[in-house]
Amino acid sequence: MKTEQVPQDHSPSYSGHKKLLYAVDESGHYTEVTSSGWEVENFATQMAVDDLHQLCIDAHAQVKTGLSSPLAYHMYKHRLDVTSLAQASGFFKWQVRRHLKPTIFRRLKPRKLNLYCAVFSISLAQLTSIPEL
Repeated sequence: MKTEQVPQDHSPSYSGHKKLLYAVDESGHYTEVTSSGWEVENFATQMAVDDLHQLCIDAHAQVKTGLSSPLAYHMYKHRLDVTSLAQASGFFKWQVRRHLKPTIFRRLKPRKLNLYCAVFSISLAQLTSIPEL
């Protein structure tokens, strides 16, 4: 993409910030160019955010019915999935999936729960409960 073709669509997902991109200048060299957003990128980002919001609502309902642990709600609320939560917490993916089960979650030691608290930057009381929607 050439420097004059870099989109400047003022994306609301950028919150007034700019994104650094690389484009080809008049002499054919790559150069840094800032962009205020791209309408297509904003649409895709909004769809992903909406999907995660729906997953959060679904997880909330599953926690309320006892089908899932509060960890599921907090995971989606913080826009994470099993893979990214495993990477952030240091647990294996199979361990995170296991911790999503309410019976297993209730038996977790404080050391493991505190790792999740650190990832989400919340207290233990917040981790073990969910707010009303």
